[in-house]
Amino acid sequence: MNTHASRRLWAELTTEDVAGLAKDRTVVVQPIGAVEQHGPHLPLITDALTAETIARTAVERLGPESGTWVLPTLHYGKSTEHLGRAGTIAMSTTTLQSVCLDLGESLAAGGVRKLVFVNGHGGQPSLLDVVARDIRHHFGLEVFNIMPSRFALPDGVEDPDPFGIHGGFLETCLVMAIAPGLVRLDKAVADGLAVGELYRAQRHLTLEGVVPTAWLIDDVSASGIVGDPTGADAETGKRLLDHFSGLLAEALTEVRDFAFPPLREGTA
Repeated sequence: MNTHASRRLWAELTTEDVAGLAKDRTVVVQPIGAVEQHGPHLPLITDALTAETIARTAVERLGPESGTWVLPTLHYGKSTEHLGRAGTIAMSTTTLQSVCLDLGESLAAGGVRKLVFVNGHGGQPSLLDVVARDIRHHFGLEVFNIMPSRFALPDGVEDPDPFGIHGGFLETCLVMAIAPGLVRLDKAVADGLAVGELYRAQRHLTLEGVVPTAWLIDDVSASGIVGDPTGADAETGKRLLDHFSGLLAEALTEVRDFAFPPLREGTA
């Protein structure tokens, strides 16, 4: 086996390494994010950076016996809601679906049976749910979509803004822990706070929830931020990284051991 295999990176294996894997125990993880504006204080690569770091940390925790490998990160995503803001580069729905389908077809052709998307961008969970079922249907893979930020927060950590969904406290803390040199906290501002007032008067409508609103960033924020990042700190970010990667590691173990039971004849 390739001496770089301890890093658990699929792209560093040779074709012979991959051919020798026990495919029935192999889980392939695809980090996916976005290149989009995150206000004046965070880098464009925030979503891809957090998805990749959490995925790699989780897989490294599991170790070489887990059969889990990390693919090169898909940096671009469906960022339609941020188009027009400087720096945003967005894939269309059709393009991203096609990329994911091609990924599934390629992995299936090589014998892989389990694929996990680790998603860092809030604008594409629904798309990934749809394409996961298409990959399952067309190529037979078992596909799982995981967005680590949807895990419960660690004890003692709370977002000061309940609508802090973009460039807010939690995201800023994470990037401060991962790549502090990319954060300009002196430029951070609280914005999008009127969103809470907008929806407080509604019985059913929400920004994201049971009756979601198809929003664009220009509908809810002047700066590009929805939340309050001003009190963010690296120590909280380290706690979040450890917590999310630990829960992801647990989920990946469940994925590895999961299998649909064979249907009994006549029950379909």
